[in-house]
Amino acid sequence: MRKILIPTDFSETSMNAIEYALELFKYDKCEFIIMNAFADEVYNNTMEMDREFFEEFKEKYRTSVENQLQKEVAIMLKRTSNPRHAYNFEARFGSIVDEANQIVERDNIDIVVMGTKGKTQDKDITFGSITLQVIKYVKCPVLAVPVGFHGAPPKNILFPTDYMVPFNRRALKLLSTMAKSFVANINMLFISEFKQRSHRQEDNRAFLDSCFNDNKVEFTQTPGKDITEGINKVLNEKEFDMLVMVNQRHSYLENILYHSTIEKIGLEIKIPFLVMNNLHR
Repeated sequence: MRKILIPTDFSETSMNAIEYALELFKYDKCEFIIMNAFADEVYNNTMEMDREFFEEFKEKYRTSVENQLQKEVAIMLKRTSNPRHAYNFEARFGSIVDEANQIVERDNIDIVVMGTKGKTQDKDITFGSITLQVIKYVKCPVLAVPVGFHGAPPKNILFPTDYMVPFNRRALKLLSTMAKSFVANINMLFISEFKQRSHRQEDNRAFLDSCFNDNKVEFTQTPGKDITEGINKVLNEKEFDMLVMVNQRHSYLENILYHSTIEKIGLEIKIPFLVMNNLHR
């Protein structure tokens, strides 16, 4: 059974991500865990409160969150009566990253799905700060679904890679299964000014090829030095409905996530973005 964690703040953004996940995994036997981490809300409303009243407020707030989670699960059940799906919910007093990581480790979660604001009035901002924190620090594949995206499950998937970092077989199997369910094409995009690849790159490409034996895969290369510019160019020129990248030590994605101004990573992402974290788990 595939295990899927969905953090929610009960917004339209979160519900959009839930609906997308239900459709994306409709052919799989899944357990969906809907989670709300509410520590920040409690602390922000109890700054001048005595400890006794603080604990009382916290428990009342937990009950309120549990009621909201029950309603959200009821909406999920109403929108799909898929016999392959099971639903649970958890109200957690803590930060979203810490609580998500605890559930990921406890339940061996396959993927975290969450909504993101997508492009805001600031054209440089791609993700909200909470989504970015989850992508950076939760040790599990993370699928960020922009609130404005209401498309069907993927038919064309863009997977930019420099073939320099090793790949996680479990994460690749997840992608392979998702793509196979919808007969989606996976476009492996290599952006480089050099035509010849190193032995390391050739071996990693061969490994990818073997992991996607059952999929439609296209390997393409486009010249260029600026990887962000190259990815944006391809996304604007062709129709893709999912972007996949790997977050690994010393990878391109780690570099832009950790060394760019928070939220302003330069990628123009208007489609679901799957980040496969190759961090220690």
